[in-house]
Amino acid sequence: MPAVLELDAIKPLIDAPQLIREIEIGFELYSKGRAVVPPVGFLHFDEPPGDVHIKYGAITGDDYYVLKVASAFYKNPDLGLPASDGLILVFSQKTGELKLVLLDECWLTDMRTAAAGAVAAKHLAPKKIHSIGIVGTGVQARLQLELLRHVVDCKKCLVWGRDQAKVRSMIEDVRASEGGRYEALDLVATESLEELVSQCKLIVTTTSARTPLIHAEWVREGTHITAMGSDDHGKQELESSLLAKADLVVADSVSQCVDHGECCSAVRDGEVEKSDILELGNVIGNPAIGRTSQEQITIADLTGIAIQDIQIAKMVDRALRAKTDIGQRA
Repeated sequence: MPAVLELDAIKPLIDAPQLIREIEIGFELYSKGRAVVPPVGFLHFDEPPGDVHIKYGAITGDDYYVLKVASAFYKNPDLGLPASDGLILVFSQKTGELKLVLLDECWLTDMRTAAAGAVAAKHLAPKKIHSIGIVGTGVQARLQLELLRHVVDCKKCLVWGRDQAKVRSMIEDVRASEGGRYEALDLVATESLEELVSQCKLIVTTTSARTPLIHAEWVREGTHITAMGSDDHGKQELESSLLAKADLVVADSVSQCVDHGECCSAVRDGEVEKSDILELGNVIGNPAIGRTSQEQITIADLTGIAIQDIQIAKMVDRALRAKTDIGQRA
């Protein structure tokens, strides 16, 4: 019988700095062609509105292959339910046996997504960041800030959202986080997205917007933007001409981002060519093709690829095995 882990048992098995490193390794493997990752499967529902993403894949010659299902049903909070849910299934590459069931309620997806944002900032953001800009107020916005602090030394963060009550609530929640982790961080709510863009040289967008939020004319030299929200067809957070203005456009997966992502909109609008887009794993492996000056504008388009699910699932498996071994020896 496969081992079945629920969320409370999964959370202690994830170490954030190590997760960032594992996701970094995964991007390199993907760009080197070491991973088999088929196109994303999508299901869309109108009433109640909901999206389901199905991602799966394997690393060639590895022990496991992984299938992940993650959903978002947007009216769930009105019912007193979380908007997101999901699970990850881990199978043996040798026998096809189901080895591990991770009932993570989408937490592992959220964590690996936030880790990807940290990886992008580590390799593409300018060295000196005085203010981080977070666009959005949901779970991913908070996790992006949490994991960014492992790779960026910054004392101030501006937060923008369409609903200012949610902005204030997010800031209050972050300030109240356990252990005083954010005690030294100056968190500022702003009603003006243009003001956030003008003040921040590291910006992360985490919304489900379908019309651009950030316009090219707002963005100054030396800015890095990580766009997380365009993970499905029709979503767009950045004006297409902003990608043309950028010195570097980097995708977690070029093939996936030109299908759905900021790159999709920019290629469709004739602002960039597919051949102009770099892949994050290649930038990690060869920093010379990444940011080469502090004045460059860089954009990371992250749509989320199955290699991230593989890496975080393997991390859980290793930690579980180590914990079991320690228990048996005791």
